[in-house]
Amino acid sequence: MEPATWACALANRTVTSWFIVGSEPPAGRDAGAVSFPGLCRKMLCKVLCKALCKVLCKVLCKVLCKVLCKVLCKVLSKVNFVVCQLFALLAAVWFRTYLHSSKTSSFIRHVVATLLGLYLAVFCFGWYALHFLVQSGVSYCIMIIIGMEHMHKYCFVFALGYLVVCQITRVYIFDYGQYSADFSGPMMIMTQKITSLAYEIHDGMFRKDEDLTPSQRDLAVRRMPSLLEYLSYNCNFMGILAGPLCSYKDYITFIEGRSHHVTRSGEDGREAPPCGGAEPSPNAAVVQKLVVCGLSLLVHLTVSNAFPVEYNIDAHFQATASWPTKVLYLYVSLLAARPKYYFAWTLADAINNAAGFGFRGYDRHGEARWDLISNLRIQQIERSTSFKMFLDNWNIQTALWLKRVCYERTTWNPTVQTFVLSAIWHGVYPGYYLTFLTGVLMTLAARAMRNNFRHYFLKSPQRKLLYDVVTWAATQVAVSYTVVPFVLLSIKPSFAFYSSWSYCLHIAGLLVLLFLPVKKTQRGQDPHEHRRLSRSKKFDENSWGQNSFPTTTNNVCNQGPAQAARHPSGTE
Repeated sequence: MEPATWACALANRTVTSWFIVGSEPPAGRDAGAVSFPGLCRKMLCKVLCKALCKVLCKVLCKVLCKVLCKVLCKVLSKVNFVVCQLFALLAAVWFRTYLHSSKTSSFIRHVVATLLGLYLAVFCFGWYALHFLVQSGVSYCIMIIIGMEHMHKYCFVFALGYLVVCQITRVYIFDYGQYSADFSGPMMIMTQKITSLAYEIHDGMFRKDEDLTPSQRDLAVRRMPSLLEYLSYNCNFMGILAGPLCSYKDYITFIEGRSHHVTRSGEDGREAPPCGGAEPSPNAAVVQKLVVCGLSLLVHLTVSNAFPVEYNIDAHFQATASWPTKVLYLYVSLLAARPKYYFAWTLADAINNAAGFGFRGYDRHGEARWDLISNLRIQQIERSTSFKMFLDNWNIQTALWLKRVCYERTTWNPTVQTFVLSAIWHGVYPGYYLTFLTGVLMTLAARAMRNNFRHYFLKSPQRKLLYDVVTWAATQVAVSYTVVPFVLLSIKPSFAFYSSWSYCLHIAGLLVLLFLPVKKTQRGQDPHEHRRLSRSKKFDENSWGQNSFPTTTNNVCNQGPAQAARHPSGTE
């Protein structure tokens, strides 16, 4: 072999061994010299490191962006809700000042209220606001196409079914367990309005007056609303985000400027003092409710986080805390969870009042009452001495809706059906169903206890005081025990809580129902006999044995003195 050929072959074998095997260069080679294999390895490492860093950065950025977006969406959704409600408050003042019924037509008021409401919905929820129009639009088509005899049933099934589908997609596809503002919240209020109006139209345009209860007769709608009136009722800026529910007749009366012209009676059933026909100002009521909002928000931001409901199922707490400590913490933690509801519902009430909506009449002292669509009575809630009294003053308009569309219209076990409907309407979290099924048991047991023992404690003021103290403590503990799954949402922590309490109140409720006699209600009687009893002085529409839901109607001020006197003032 020639020397040149031999040298080339040797060089090829050496370079190949350096590059592939990674052997060191021959002895005598300058250590500082850059060899071809070393250069290749360095370049390869550089390329690999660069590619790896690029991939890692891309993955980390994607994960961080996803987390940040989720956090920002939660924060911004809550900020959007508060900002929109504050804007609605200012818009309500402007609406009452510049678009008063004495200055413009009902058509303009309907248009402006609807457009502002849709704008707030789009600003707060984006394209999800289309669900509001779909639900309202299809329901209106059902009202127009289906006959008056059955359209209320079809509207009820569609509106509630559409709400449930939206809740399922939001909970199990998008954001399980989050309480951030979501589009299904306003849809819950819209479902109430759609179904209430459908039943009111059915009562007014199909059923006979003699077959209606006094409240149904008073709320009955005698003509089909126009599309503009319907959209204004469902999507007005005052109630599209947080409600509360109001009757269609009350809303139309407000838009047309007839709220303070109708005949009204005082809270004691007697005629209110004359007021010269002047329209009352809501300013004092609005300021008072805004103060309540501020205090509720302050308590929520400072106290609520210090007493989380989840701590009730903490393993260390369950193992070390005594029973009195568990009971006390249960009450305090659920007490601290209520101010956020006080804030949202009171602010919504203030917005409606600022627009001039919510005037109920005058009290015995001649003071204007702006609680026509109020959703809660805080003092009565915190001083409740019975399960019924708590329900009567908590989420009042929802309780009225449940009473009007379910409790009054069903013939089989209305209490159970009403609680089931309430659970379905609230959402698809398992904790909701545990709460409302437990609520059925607590309601029936409390009713039996009250009917069998209360009359023994009315013979003297001392006994009555003792009864009130004991029943207040029992009610607060029972309510807190019942609603823990409502806050925890999931099935496992809910059962963990009930297990830590050994299901003691469930067992106590079952024992009460088994061993104490329960008075029968008038549900099974003939309708004419039921109407005769309802007109009797001995028949109390708000008695514990008859109804576990508030019987206050929205337009009590439009009723006669005898009927208005039967409506509760918030106490038993």
